[in-house]
Amino acid sequence: MLENLKPAEKIEPSPFGRPGVTFDGNQGEATTPYLASDKDFTDFLIEAGYSPDHYEVVGNPRTSKWQQREGGDWLTSYRFTFRIKQDTLNLPLLYAEAKKGIKKASKKQAGTKTDKAMVILWSDLQVGKVDHRGGTQALLERVEQTKAALVKKLKQERPAKVYFVDLGDTVEGFDNAGGNQLQSNDLSPMQQVDLATTLAWDHLKTIAEHTNEIIYASVGSNHCQWRVRGKQQGTATDDWGIHIGRTLARLAQETGLPITFYEPQPHDESLALDVFGDGFHILGIWHGHQSPRPDQVATWWRQQAFGNQPVAAATIGVSGHFHHLRVLELGSTPRGTSRFWIQASTMDNGSGWWKLRAGEDSTPGLVTFMLEQGIDFTGTVYKL
Repeated sequence: MLENLKPAEKIEPSPFGRPGVTFDGNQGEATTPYLASDKDFTDFLIEAGYSPDHYEVVGNPRTSKWQQREGGDWLTSYRFTFRIKQDTLNLPLLYAEAKKGIKKASKKQAGTKTDKAMVILWSDLQVGKVDHRGGTQALLERVEQTKAALVKKLKQERPAKVYFVDLGDTVEGFDNAGGNQLQSNDLSPMQQVDLATTLAWDHLKTIAEHTNEIIYASVGSNHCQWRVRGKQQGTATDDWGIHIGRTLARLAQETGLPITFYEPQPHDESLALDVFGDGFHILGIWHGHQSPRPDQVATWWRQQAFGNQPVAAATIGVSGHFHHLRVLELGSTPRGTSRFWIQASTMDNGSGWWKLRAGEDSTPGLVTFMLEQGIDFTGTVYKL
């Protein structure tokens, strides 16, 4: 018979429980196995996939000590909190880097054509969102590329006025659907609003170099609404997109840029603008979340007309929300010509949720189109 075999010692688990890491997108908690000292935190996080270049330990760790057996060595486990480094996303630096390689536009303004207006559909940037196209840096690079294409279009068309239409979902937010964005954002709510305002202001300053007049319009949207656990609060204009528009209005007033700002009435989610002030082109503006599916937008618009809502008289309707570019001819205007609905493209980093659910993915881009005074719009749009 075998003799003198040494029985295996019982391994007692850490009093903190099983080692592991949880992370909500901004902050995490880690429970270590036995460590020789708290100096091993860095190695532990690296092994778990959290580089010390981007994450930092905060606060004082909790310590647990125990013996595997009576008289044995004391073992130590730690439970600590860590977070994304506050300077990981250096927004000014990222913004400057995104601008590199983009040829600067000439500041010399060409003569404008007084009978032409350009409409720019600024839609669904969802600033702060991380998805399969990347995070904030990828968004900044995309925005700079489309801005360069926009400047070329402005030089080509030389419009007397530009309608810069914020169709909503400018920021990603955190409570659009009950807080599920906690794990898919790389910016806090304050950073999102700050960057979204900066991007819009940069575009407005650039556009002002190529036209005589800018009209800025914004509407409420599901990602920008004041929401708590996914439920809307306040009025329709309690909205981060509307707030950004008001901030831009103050900047324009202080700097003297020729920009007029519009937003819906406090309890409305849509508005309409007379493009040339002659009743010919009426631009109806809404986000699109009012309809559960894009094929129901036409019905919603007809119902708005029946109820004499803000977009009732619109000859051209523009919206965001559904991410894919669509141009649809609908009904007729009072003068017997076609109405059109234009669904804007997205500018965001993609929607993995929708891609997995529907098998579709939207290609980002900035949609623009031209309107001429007294000439009917026939559906031509440009995706930059």
